[in-house]
Amino acid sequence: MRLLWKLVILLPLINSCAGDGLLSRPIFTQEPHDVIFPLDLSKSEVILKCAANGYPSPHYRWKQNGTDIDFTMSYHYRLDGGSLAISSPHTDQDIGMYQCLATNLLGTILSRKAKLQFAYIEDFETKTRSTVSVREGQGVVLLCGPPPHFGVPDISWRRLDGSPLPGKVKYSKSQAILEIPNFQQEDEGFYECIASNLRGRNLAKGQLIFYAPPEWEQKIQNTYLSIYDNLLWKCKASGKPNPWYTWLKNGERLNPEERIQIDNGTLIITMLNVSDSGVYQCAAENKYQIIYANAELRVLASAPDFSKSPVKKNSFVQVGGDIVIECKPNAFPRAAISWKRGTETLRQSKRMFLLEDGSLKIYNVTRSDAGSYTCIATNQFGTAKNAGSLIVKERTVITVPPSKMDVTVGESIVLPCQVSHDPSIEVVFVWFFNGDIIDLKKGIAHFERIGGESVGDLMIRNIQLNHSGKYLCTVQTTLESLSAVADIIVRGPPGPPEDVKVEEISSTTSQLSWRAGPDNNSPIQIFTIQTRTPFSVGWQAVATVPEILNGKTYNATVVGLSPWVEYEFRVVAGNSIGIGEPSKPSELLRTKASVPAVAPVNINGGGGSRSELVITWESIPEELQNGEGFGYIVMFRPVGSTTWTKEKVASVESSRFVYRNESIIPLSPFEVKVGVYNNEGEGSLSTVTIVYSGEDEPQLAPRGTSVQSFSASEMEVSWNAIAWNRNTGRVLGYEVLYWTDDSKESMIGKIRVSGNVTTKNITGLKANTIYFASVRAYNTAGTGPSSPPVNVTTKKSPPSQPPANIAWKLTNSKLCLNWEHVKTMENESEVLGYKILYRQNRQSKTHILETNNTSAELLVPFEEDYLIEIRTVSDGGDGSSSEEIRIPKMSSLSSRGIQVLKPSIHFLSIVIVIFYCFAIQPLIR
Repeated sequence: MRLLWKLVILLPLINSCAGDGLLSRPIFTQEPHDVIFPLDLSKSEVILKCAANGYPSPHYRWKQNGTDIDFTMSYHYRLDGGSLAISSPHTDQDIGMYQCLATNLLGTILSRKAKLQFAYIEDFETKTRSTVSVREGQGVVLLCGPPPHFGVPDISWRRLDGSPLPGKVKYSKSQAILEIPNFQQEDEGFYECIASNLRGRNLAKGQLIFYAPPEWEQKIQNTYLSIYDNLLWKCKASGKPNPWYTWLKNGERLNPEERIQIDNGTLIITMLNVSDSGVYQCAAENKYQIIYANAELRVLASAPDFSKSPVKKNSFVQVGGDIVIECKPNAFPRAAISWKRGTETLRQSKRMFLLEDGSLKIYNVTRSDAGSYTCIATNQFGTAKNAGSLIVKERTVITVPPSKMDVTVGESIVLPCQVSHDPSIEVVFVWFFNGDIIDLKKGIAHFERIGGESVGDLMIRNIQLNHSGKYLCTVQTTLESLSAVADIIVRGPPGPPEDVKVEEISSTTSQLSWRAGPDNNSPIQIFTIQTRTPFSVGWQAVATVPEILNGKTYNATVVGLSPWVEYEFRVVAGNSIGIGEPSKPSELLRTKASVPAVAPVNINGGGGSRSELVITWESIPEELQNGEGFGYIVMFRPVGSTTWTKEKVASVESSRFVYRNESIIPLSPFEVKVGVYNNEGEGSLSTVTIVYSGEDEPQLAPRGTSVQSFSASEMEVSWNAIAWNRNTGRVLGYEVLYWTDDSKESMIGKIRVSGNVTTKNITGLKANTIYFASVRAYNTAGTGPSSPPVNVTTKKSPPSQPPANIAWKLTNSKLCLNWEHVKTMENESEVLGYKILYRQNRQSKTHILETNNTSAELLVPFEEDYLIEIRTVSDGGDGSSSEEIRIPKMSSLSSRGIQVLKPSIHFLSIVIVIFYCFAIQPLIR
């Protein structure tokens, strides 16, 4: 028995530098693989892939079984790029191992070997089998059974070296098959199968061998060496069995000679010359596979050259600093280096030192070190020089660094960071907060850079608690980096206390505990407890025991609570900075019930019907009811009596109680007091208040009722007051009723007046209409009998037509007006006169002038516009107004070419004069 172990080798695809014009060795990008070809000689073609990069582009050739393929002689072989195409392959002629070779100016490389095989299958062995008959639709099994035998043996397995079988092994159901998953080297060895039954036992042995093709552990790399140098290359591969090594140069086997030493995977070439340049391959091979590692050796010989690595044109350094001026010319072999400053050859000293790579290092630079420095490189092929300048700058110094600060939250501060520096050097300021850079370009809130070029001050506006920490100012130049650090402590009011708990609660007290929150860099000095109920407006401070809760107190008793009320508590901490945020509220809890402690107030009453005693009070709010089953106790007795009548009112919302008894005398005084109770018991009573029983309605009607009309919409009703006595009933006021007799639109109005008022003006009436009026007295029991009705006819409607054809003339601050007399309709009141209304604008006070004539004169200020309107006056009231007239100020009239006489006196007020304006020249608007 034999188990084969297969490994997949991944070859890197290496991209050469062909595009930049530099020579590069061939590197395979695709290599041939083993092919098992299904043979069809009439049509088929086999393609073995091969491609490589390199500059110049490589050309290709192929070997079959170690012999070069002659494409001119083999008609069915052809190159497709670098790939080999075989047309109509033959099993006897084309089977074998193939290898691709890629060549350019730098050398030749060999690909891995690929095996070409052809698949086939032969005919079954001829063997007579008996005929099997089967009915359509039935199943059938064709057996290929074992020879006749007797007895299903017991099978077991073991390793012959005595070691146990691997724990990962699996068996078939009969244990006739042993499976070893993930076969490893330690699993190889001899295995024995033992079969036994009653007739005897038999043994079978098999060997499992582990193998692995070569795999690279160390490869050779491209190497560029100077003439006369020595080459040492090593390559190493793993495999089972261990691989052996072969070295090739440009595709040909490399053999040891005087300068060439080969020891398995090690190649040594001494005293290199240009002819040693080429492409080398290390081949690692065992019986299962061969692999190649490729590398280029380039042997160089040239005079020193600074074209690709010149001395830096300008090197900058600060006074007191160190500087390295590099000198790295290309030279093969390596050049000897010397330096000059100006024309002076430099020698090594305590401050000037020639490094191993030829660079010049100067320690503790001074101003006098500035100047031109020349590097001189020499080898056997020639000498080259290259120069650069050393420029010495003044040092940068932080003159005003940031300092430690202790601030209060909300303040704005400035952290200074100021420097002195060489004027030719640009400085950059960068600030860090607790190790993180502050990116001022993003407009971060609170932070702002202030100052000029040499000032990097940082302003922190409205500083917050989270701004406490380390602030680092870094000053960066092209030559150095400096920094200074300062600690900022931000102090603020305490954070909210935590874990507020109600430990115990009674009817009027509650025991609380809590934990302090963060003190925000200022010790907590005091705690305050606040409470909230469904009946309070927001949170309110409460009394505690102890009265003062210092910063070390974490429990207290709240006193003065109301029984049977839901409370939640919170704690607020304070320090020297201020009062902090409150804690989260505690659990909502209800205090225990107790007897009500607050008696009702505002005991009052009176009114109601005859034989009634009405008692009222202000109901007790829910937060003062102290428990369930709340109600009121009403106690009353006639004044002078010694016995109290007691009644309970169970409704918590009640504020009124009516006691009825036919024996109660109207307006009798009673002593009254009201108390409270709940399920816990009866509480306190109010003070005694005198309340009168109900009374009778007034028994007399007012006398001397009269009515008169004042206008089309207004009339006045008058009457005589009723003299009061106990028999006629108390009078609190009078009620005036008025109505019309119009059957189409009957209207009844009702107006009350209180006290001894005996007249009432009624407005909003219809014009030229008969109105009836009557008066009756009232008190708390109701209204008395009405007086006999009286009537009056309202005045006719005021004139509906406004004054027309209004004319005005303005001369020397004198405004003359006249208009046509208004004629009225038959159903309108006659015109008795006119009203002139004038004002400076719609927001100013209106002045009124009344006249019986159709003309008037006004004295108005010289520099004011005026708005004027005119309306009629009649018994029915004021009539319609004319349209509003704007009288412009006299200066504007003058500007329009109208001759006006300027007054010699400037009026501070308006003087009104009424007269007749004759022969006036109207300017009609």
